[in-house]
Amino acid sequence: MNDKAKKSTAHKKTLRRGFTTGACATAATKSALNALLFGDFLNPVQITLPKGQKPSFPLQSKKTGTGWAKAAIIKDAGDDPDVTHGATIIVKISHGEKDKGVVFCAGKGVGIITKAGLALGIGEPAINPAPRQMMTKIVNELSKQANIAPDFSIKISVLNGKKIAKKTWNPRLGIIGGISILGTSGIVIPYSCSAWINSIHSGIDIAIANGQNHIIGSTGDKSEQAVKKYLGLDDLAYIDMGDFVGGLLKYANKKPLKKITISGGFAKITKLSQGASDLHSARSKVDFLMLANELKKLGAGQDIIEQTKTANTANEVLEIATKNKLPLADIIAIQAKQKSKKILKNDDIQFDIIIINRSGNIIAGTD
Repeated sequence: MNDKAKKSTAHKKTLRRGFTTGACATAATKSALNALLFGDFLNPVQITLPKGQKPSFPLQSKKTGTGWAKAAIIKDAGDDPDVTHGATIIVKISHGEKDKGVVFCAGKGVGIITKAGLALGIGEPAINPAPRQMMTKIVNELSKQANIAPDFSIKISVLNGKKIAKKTWNPRLGIIGGISILGTSGIVIPYSCSAWINSIHSGIDIAIANGQNHIIGSTGDKSEQAVKKYLGLDDLAYIDMGDFVGGLLKYANKKPLKKITISGGFAKITKLSQGASDLHSARSKVDFLMLANELKKLGAGQDIIEQTKTANTANEVLEIATKNKLPLADIIAIQAKQKSKKILKNDDIQFDIIIINRSGNIIAGTD
């Protein structure tokens, strides 16, 4: 193993895992409920996650009043580039109505669902099913110890949650007023980008639930805006997939869709044409020898081929091809469609590719 590979392996081993907003809310719930029922906040507070891990969380703040207790925990996402890293998750738990069980409420900074297609109904606080189950389990366990009925109200708030939500998918998904309380395992795996992929899945579900049968996955805002002008579909049809074309296509494979369109810049679509399903620069690279070979097939001279082999970027190659009137983008679009269909594997769904240049103009497509 060379030094570069050793450093890469070492870096991967040292990446620190973190915890989801759902795990933080569960821990805050346990500490606050313990204070309400038994008089003491647990600090640090240990919880058991769905897969058996038992992390402990320090409290950021705590407070009690007549019939209620409140605990706050700062989310630590580890080494993952999570926009909710450092967010303060606040849980206020109070005695609820008799025989109502656990009732979840959205405090300031937690979103409310306004569109169909998610796991929860319209009007519900954006506290996902798995965190709800974890918190309900805590309530049931501590209520049993106190020999009382598990009838409690859990109100979750997030400091600056409305501002943080602007950096998430929530506005696009119709979740207004704040972030969502998420997490299935309770663990955040660095650079797994699972939250983004989950948002892609939710975007598809919402689009279908609201009557859309043609979805458009775009690699970025510029490609999305260009294809919006071209297609003119409802906003719900547009999915900001980022680099995760594989995550979109695999999920859409069995959905009741008539058509999928993928739009992106030349570099991203070139990587897709090479068979990459994750288009991030850290996980896939443009093959300049491949581009040189395609230009050769199109009749390019040796000088163009050599320029392509030593080019710094895919867009530099595109400029060379455009200057010499060689339809390289058209070829890449066709090849990207062919490779994408191997992921989609559903011949009943029409599929197209659209390539956008740096100016935001459509330069190639398979439609």
